[in-house]
Amino acid sequence: MAEAGSVAERVKQQADIVRVVGEYVQLKKAGQNFRGLCPFHSEKTPSFNVHPVRQIYHCFGCGKGGDVFSFVMELEKCEFPEAMRIVAEKCGISLPRPKQRSGEERKESHQRATLIEMHREAQAFFVKQVEGTLEGKAARAYLEDRGLDRDALGRFGIGYAPSDGDALLCFLKQKYPEKLLVDSGLISRNEQGGRLFDRFRRRITFPISNESGKIVAFGCRALGDDQPKYLNSPETPIYSKSNVLYHLDRAKEALRRQDFAVLVEGYMDAIAVARAGISNVVASCGTSLAEPQIKLLGRFTKRVVVNYDPDAAGQAATERSLSLLLEQGFEVRVLALPPIVDRKADPDLFIREKGADAYSKALKEAPPYVDYLIARARQMDLSTAEGKLRAVNFLLPYVQKIPNRILRSEWATRIAQQLRLEEPVLRAALSKAASERRSEVKTQPELVGRAAKPVERRLIHMLAEAEGFREELAKQLQSARLYQGLETEKIFAALVAASLSGEPVQATEVAAGLEERERRMLFEILFEESSEPTWDEAMSCIEALQQRQAERELADVQRSIEANPAGPELRGLLQKKQDLMRRIASAR
Repeated sequence: MAEAGSVAERVKQQADIVRVVGEYVQLKKAGQNFRGLCPFHSEKTPSFNVHPVRQIYHCFGCGKGGDVFSFVMELEKCEFPEAMRIVAEKCGISLPRPKQRSGEERKESHQRATLIEMHREAQAFFVKQVEGTLEGKAARAYLEDRGLDRDALGRFGIGYAPSDGDALLCFLKQKYPEKLLVDSGLISRNEQGGRLFDRFRRRITFPISNESGKIVAFGCRALGDDQPKYLNSPETPIYSKSNVLYHLDRAKEALRRQDFAVLVEGYMDAIAVARAGISNVVASCGTSLAEPQIKLLGRFTKRVVVNYDPDAAGQAATERSLSLLLEQGFEVRVLALPPIVDRKADPDLFIREKGADAYSKALKEAPPYVDYLIARARQMDLSTAEGKLRAVNFLLPYVQKIPNRILRSEWATRIAQQLRLEEPVLRAALSKAASERRSEVKTQPELVGRAAKPVERRLIHMLAEAEGFREELAKQLQSARLYQGLETEKIFAALVAASLSGEPVQATEVAAGLEERERRMLFEILFEESSEPTWDEAMSCIEALQQRQAERELADVQRSIEANPAGPELRGLLQKKQDLMRRIASAR
C-alpha cells in the first residue's frame, strides 16, 4: 500500500502509531511495548500490543495485526485513501493538494459543503425552538409523554419546526440564495413556482446524519393530526435515503464491539432501543431497506437482528429485508415482539411498557430467521395439501439463499417437522427446484403424504373398535397428551372424550362434532381393512408417539439453546437436551 517514496510512505514514517491507536484503545506501557484491550474482539485480559519502534500492532488473542493504516482501515471500515487522510489528520501531517478539479467539480463540492453548513444551522434553529418558545413547550410536553426528557432531547438533537410557514425561511434567507434554499430540501416552492415556504411545519424534528456524523437531512413527526404523520427530507445533493442509516454515526463503535446490529424501522424506535442501553441499533427510516444501506451496514458487521413493526406492513418489510440481507451474506435473526394487552408492540412501545431488561431478554432470545419464517408459514391453512404447498413455496426462496449446505439440510428437517411433511420428498422437491432455478415447488401429492401417519391411523382405529382396552388406551393418550400438535389431534380428542365417557363409542356421534375435513378422515380410516387390535400393538404405537414427541421437544430445546440464553437457563436447557437424547436412544 505504502510504496517507497510515495505520500503514503511519508505519512507512515511521520505518524506515531501509539498516538493513533491510543485514541481508540486505552494503552499502558508494558516493557518496550504498549498494551491494552483489543478493539477487534471482546476480552477481559489485555492481549493487544503496539510496538512503537516497529510501528506495528498485534493481538495475541484474535491474531489481528498490521501497521497504522490497516488498524484505521479495520476499525473505521474505510478504504486506504480515507485511512491515510485520517492518520495524517490525527498526527498533524499535511497532505499535498489533490489534482486540480474541473470548474463543475469545484462548484458541486462547494454546493455540498454549503448544504452541510445550512443543515447545521437549521438544526440549531430547531433546537432553539423546542427550548425557548411557547410552541416548543407544547412539543416538549408531547415528547415527555413519550418518555423523552431533556437529556434525551439533547443526546439525539431533537428539535421543533414551528407552525408558521416561513420561520426557518426567514432565518436562512439572510445568508443563502433562493435556489440553494430549495435545493436543500428544507424550503419548498408552491406549485405555481412562486412563494417559498418551510417544508417542515408544526413538527418534531430528528436530525439524520451520515456515517461521519454530519447532518444531511431531517425526519419529522407531526405534532397534531397533520398528514402525513411522518415527513422526511427529499433527495438532495447531500442526502440519498437509500445510502443512510439513522443512528449509524453513533452506533459504529458499539457495532464493532458487539458484532451485530439491531435493525428497526423508525427514529423513535432507534432512540428507544439506544436509551435502553443497546447502542448498536440503526434504523432504515421506513419499511423499505435498500441494498446500499445493507452494504453500508456490512462494513461494520455481518450479523443483524431485524425488529420491524408487527403490523402487516412491518411483516412484509421484514420478509423483503431478509431476502436482501441473505443475498449479502448476513447472519439474520428476527425479533417479533409480543403484543402489549391488545396493542401490537413496536420497540418504542414495548420498552416504555415493559422496560429495557424485558427488551434485552427478548433480543437475546430472538430466533434465527428460518424459525421466524416457519412460524409465519404455520399461520397458513395447513389442513390441506394445497395449503401445505403454499407454505413450502413461501419458505423456499429464503431456504435457497442459505449459503451453507449443512444449514440448508438442517432447515429442511425443521420445515418437514414443523409442517408435518415427508422429509425425503421435501428434500427432493427443494433440490429439484434449486437445480431448475425455480422459486417454488410444483404440485406434488407425495410431498404432503397421507393425511395421517400409519401409527396415528392405527390408534384411531383402536379407539373406535377395541372395546376390551379402549378406555385404558384413552387414559394413556390423554395423560401424556401424545396427540397434541398432530394433524389428527381433533379426531383423537373427540375419540378420547367418547372413550372416557362410559358410554359406547358411536362413530357417527363422534364424527358429528368434527369439521368436514376431520370427519372425512375419520371415516376413511375406519373403512380401512385392519387386523384385530391387541394391547401389545397399542403399546407399540404409543411408544412410537412418545418417540416423536421427544424428538419434537429436542428440536424445540435445540432452538432455545441457539438463542444463546443466560448461564443458568442455558445449563438447564443442556441438561434437558441430554435427558431427551438418552430417552430417544433408549427407545431405539
